[in-house]
Amino acid sequence: MNQLNAKQKEFYREVARILWEKWDPIGVNDGDNEWDDEYDSYVPHISRLAIEGNDAMRIANSLSSSIEQNIGLPASKEHDLKVAQLIVNAKESILG
Repeated sequence: MNQLNAKQKEFYREVARILWEKWDPIGVNDGDNEWDDEYDSYVPHISRLAIEGNDAMRIANSLSSSIEQNIGLPASKEHDLKVAQLIVNAKESILG
């Protein structure tokens, strides 16, 4: 992340926040926790999808696939689409 500009770093932080606060597929954010890095490993890929101009459906599919294949839980595609839309909105707001 050292080679990223300030806006890209801001976007990465926002994606990390969205994944922690809104996505949280394993339910570890109980509201009382300090910042946690549980989902930070997903940030580069999800951010890249958004930066490359992929739509919310494509990002949601990636989130759902991560839940099913990496975490081993059933995905909520409707929830993942809502989260993905937040990420697309953040990309447009921060990076244009």
